[in-house]
Amino acid sequence: MTRGRIYEAVKRFFEEDDWKFYEMADAPVLMMTFSGKNGRWTCYAQAREAQEQFVFYSVCPINAPPDKLNQVVEFITRANYGMIIGNFELDYNDGEIRYKTSIDVEGADFPPILVKQMVYANVVVLDRYLAGMMRVIYADGNPADEIAKIESLPQGISLDGDSDVISKLRQEFISQIEELLSDVQFDEEDTSPADDDDKPLPPDMT
Repeated sequence: MTRGRIYEAVKRFFEEDDWKFYEMADAPVLMMTFSGKNGRWTCYAQAREAQEQFVFYSVCPINAPPDKLNQVVEFITRANYGMIIGNFELDYNDGEIRYKTSIDVEGADFPPILVKQMVYANVVVLDRYLAGMMRVIYADGNPADEIAKIESLPQGISLDGDSDVISKLRQEFISQIEELLSDVQFDEEDTSPADDDDKPLPPDMT
């Protein structure tokens, strides 16, 4: 299969950003896994060469069961309101839930930074809403209440494991201050890529 400029730009970003991915043989799509604070899921990066578009999907690790479709619809509709870059989607046929970000680059350059923005804007949002979605599906959570809880928190802070996240943010702040005070007395933090097959949230996204 011929690979166009959109596909090659996307592939180059994932290679340079140390993601592990699988190239589909019969479609201009890369598949990979991602680990957030609240779960692990499959992602798809699709190049639409004819339309000069790039689409990135995060597929929720759980499907909405038939008896919870209405609650999930309310949850993602409330979540989608005010979304700027992407949106949640629900397949009524099988209950699949996914978050989509996309960009049209017709007649324009497509540098790696644009791929990065679409990818990380995507995975951060699914990770933010995933715990609430699971409570709606498995614990009879009220969609309106769950969305209110999620959106009352600062971006990047989830309802699960808050103390660990806050502790990490505090430590990162202290480290930054220490580096400003004395660059030569403190070693840089190891930023080598993880050995796992999936990509974790980068420090500046947590």
